Amino acid sequence: MDDSDSYWAAVRTTRLQIADLLEELAPAEWEQESLCRDWRVRDVAGHLALVPTITTWDMVAVAPRARFNPDRINTMLARRHGSRDPADLVAAIRSHAGTRRTAKVLDTRNALFDAIVHGQDIALPLARRLPVPAEHSRQALRRVWAMGWLFHAQRHLAGFTLRATDTDWRKGDGPEIAGPALALLLLATGRTACLDTLQGDGADRLKASHAHG
Repeated sequence: MDDSDSYWAAVRTTRLQIADLLEELAPAEWEQESLCRDWRVRDVAGHLALVPTITTWDMVAVAPRARFNPDRINTMLARRHGSRDPADLVAAIRSHAGTRRTAKVLDTRNALFDAIVHGQDIALPLARRLPVPAEHSRQALRRVWAMGWLFHAQRHLAGFTLRATDTDWRKGDGPEIAGPALALLLLATGRTACLDTLQGDGADRLKASHAHG
């Protein structure tokens, strides 16, 4: 668990920015597909509203219907809470923006990257801007890169060097993928929406692979 005030200040700022963005959306935009596979914008909002207050029991209660699959559990809860009125979701995200807890089976070290990435999941498909300080993206990248499950970023991006151009972060070995830390964070979490902002021989390989995928 990361108890530092600066970490949680970054989490709070990101959550409040997302609430501000959601408040601006037209009804139809809430129904749009997000970058998170099979999740609409409202499902992502439901997830973000739930994370600070979710309990282990909430997850256990839906586990049988989700066949005890963590991804299905996450999706079921996101959709359930995402069905709420948009104003309620915005209010929940705002009221719990500074909350430093989550379910005991989860990890608060994931709170920052979860908010940053899901914020972009909403913003990018809607052609909205949700700026993220490079230092916040760097903190999130460090966590994602150190993890195994859920993303296995080191395994999926093995054979490449990832280098942030706007902050001090570099990992891997091989053809370079260089670009803003936020774009690298999205790549490390399985998103390809920012491929065009990445440069280098490694990035060219990824773009070619994606084009023929």
